[in-house]
Amino acid sequence: MYRFFADISDIDTDNKTVIIRGDDQNHMKNVLRMKEGEEVSVMAEGDDREYRCAVSRYTDKEAVLDLLFIKESNTELPCEVILYQGLPKADKMETVITKAVELGASRIVPVATKRSVVRLDADKASKKISRWNAISEAAAKQSKRAFIPEVSGVMTMEEALGDCKDYDVKIIPYELADPDSMSNTRNVIGSIAKGMKVAVFIGPEGGFTDEEIRMAEDAGVLPVTLGRRILRTETAAMVVLSWLIYTQEI
Repeated sequence: MYRFFADISDIDTDNKTVIIRGDDQNHMKNVLRMKEGEEVSVMAEGDDREYRCAVSRYTDKEAVLDLLFIKESNTELPCEVILYQGLPKADKMETVITKAVELGASRIVPVATKRSVVRLDADKASKKISRWNAISEAAAKQSKRAFIPEVSGVMTMEEALGDCKDYDVKIIPYELADPDSMSNTRNVIGSIAKGMKVAVFIGPEGGFTDEEIRMAEDAGVLPVTLGRRILRTETAAMVVLSWLIYTQEI
């Protein structure tokens, strides 16, 4: 079943109608060519309920849906995970965003670290952020998320550490962390409770510098190991999020 997003103001529970506008309306009408009576799932930002609807009719700029029933959505992780991803090369960021959204990240923050090869000027950054948010939206629809996770503007390491200063748990997987301290990693992950805000810092190719690790530790971020193998930057975040799914959803 396809999932679309609507403004909360376009969901009329009294009259049992939902309006879909913009790109979603065009996709529904002209790409998918959905017919009257076909069912869809609709979510609204800030509303954790799922609205099951059926296509009623189209106007020039709207898809009018009949609201069939409402159900509580349970697709989100009990904790809120914000991924601070060191900018990787080529199109790896697109892979990271897609998989992080599928695995439950609430927000993704690109971070320009010392060893990030990619350097984005203001114009390039704006275009990249726009594309990355479109990728997040597509992944959210595919994985039936309750909302579309935001891909924020690019931050420096200092800005990222300030951005998460009030979070409950902050971790930074580090390849030089003692691989025999996996029990510490398990304890940290296991301590994350429902409703907590969690920051996960992932380095780019080449990892974090010693200075960045010291900065992170000074800001209360805990270095942890992900095991004895060196993981690619696009793999590390998936490992952490997968562990959180296991500990949070069992």
